[in-house]
Amino acid sequence: MAKRSLPTYTQRLLRQLRLKLSTAFPSQETLDLSVVICTYNGEQRLPLVLDCLLAQLGTEQLAWEVIVVDNNSTDGTAQVVETYQQYWPQDVPLRYAFEPRQGAGYARQHAIQIARSPLVGFLDDDNHPALGWVLAAHRFGLAHPQAGAFGSRIRGDFETTPPPNFDRIGAMLALTERGSEPLIYDPKQKVLPPGAGLVVRRQAWLNSVPEQLSLADNIGFRAAGEDLEVVIYMQRHGWEIWYNPAMRVKHDIPASRFERDYLLRLFRGIGLSRHRTRMLSVARWLWPLMTLLYMANDLRKILRHLVRYRGEAIADTVNACELTLYVYSLASPFYMAQRLWRQRQQYRNSQTGDVPC
Repeated sequence: MAKRSLPTYTQRLLRQLRLKLSTAFPSQETLDLSVVICTYNGEQRLPLVLDCLLAQLGTEQLAWEVIVVDNNSTDGTAQVVETYQQYWPQDVPLRYAFEPRQGAGYARQHAIQIARSPLVGFLDDDNHPALGWVLAAHRFGLAHPQAGAFGSRIRGDFETTPPPNFDRIGAMLALTERGSEPLIYDPKQKVLPPGAGLVVRRQAWLNSVPEQLSLADNIGFRAAGEDLEVVIYMQRHGWEIWYNPAMRVKHDIPASRFERDYLLRLFRGIGLSRHRTRMLSVARWLWPLMTLLYMANDLRKILRHLVRYRGEAIADTVNACELTLYVYSLASPFYMAQRLWRQRQQYRNSQTGDVPC
């Protein structure tokens, strides 16, 4: 019989011990990595993501876990997780959590609170991580201790051919292709990774991100801007934000995502959240001035777009998406002010017991 490698055997024992400690002391960071899947009605999509995580390579020496956060689903999402738990490997805990408040921001906040590791990786239920994603995430986190968050290299898996010039708007659908070398995001460039495939340092989140995010709940159709809000808070507190191409993810994009109505709603939501994400990077005393400057720039973009594309500015889907983004970015300060006023009214009513008419 072949001799057992002492280091490998010892590492396995240590890994098992850490898993037992994580169960005995759930509030402690005893694991290497937590992979979180936030899902809403993901009964059909969730199995493929879990299968990708089951097939991960190079994780023999890692102590990691998978957490499915059910964001108030009304389908069989919970039953899917329960089925997988029956044959899921015991050395990689598969946990289920329910978050009743609708919105990706609430689901992610919940995950941060219950994760049992210093690194937390977020996957959407339509994200399919490559076989080495978990290992690449852990290695990058160890090699870059000042990284508060780092994003994946995300390519689309399209059910149908994208519309012409789709590359101009692909980033808005969480597609990220920035080359084969790691890079740090410069705060001056105002470009940041999406929440899909994002790994965050749990302590950076707890130290930097407020419990109540302004964009945590859905703005009618999408938790628009919430991803950026989290990362901007970390960046403001001195944490580095990186792009890690070794973490490869395929983003499943069905034909319905290319329907004109869906795309226009998506860009409307992104535009309406712009004022909040812009002001996060600005000193409060500069808000009035910067609001006017941003509005002037948005108006300039609208006029330039109309002159450049003329009749195609609305007829062409990609052009219409860009125009929608500019128009609703211009309206964003008014929308966010109205939204804040409503939130304050709701809070006052909750304190006094009044019911608004």
